[in-house]
Amino acid sequence: ELGWISKVHVNRPAVVRHAEQIKKWKTVKGNWQAAWLLKAVTCIDLTTLSGDDTPSNVHRLCFKAKHPIREDLLKALDMHDKGITVGAVCVYPARVTDAVNALKAAGCNIPVASVAAGFPSGQTPLETKLAEIKLAVEYGAREIDIVISRSLVLTGQWEGKY
Repeated sequence: ELGWISKVHVNRPAVVRHAEQIKKWKTVKGNWQAAWLLKAVTCIDLTTLSGDDTPSNVHRLCFKAKHPIREDLLKALDMHDKGITVGAVCVYPARVTDAVNALKAAGCNIPVASVAAGFPSGQTPLETKLAEIKLAVEYGAREIDIVISRSLVLTGQWEGKY
């Protein structure tokens, strides 16, 4: 049932007030700050979406994904043996196999994500989008970042978007 979407209302003044309050919150200091920053690194998708990506570019990205923080900094924080990596490596579907192979060769289990479905514009026929998603999964992508057709949202065609 998609009728509820047309009834969504955002209380803009309340959102603005809350955003202003967030700016006044105290920051985290010391060891807690370092812990939160390390945790943030583990949530990042390290991404390359360049039109000139090559297997060697992807290989370097995967090395960085496995070693996102300098070893001396990790040792100073006594975190050198905790296996801090990024959350995923994100590449175009054509580079998924390169990323999967590089990460496997590095001996790590970082998932590979792929943009699909007509990235970045989403202006691709549905059949092409589905084929691109299927190929990325077949190549080893464990996460797919799908680009929606914004025109369907802008024109309220919610069932078509779904």
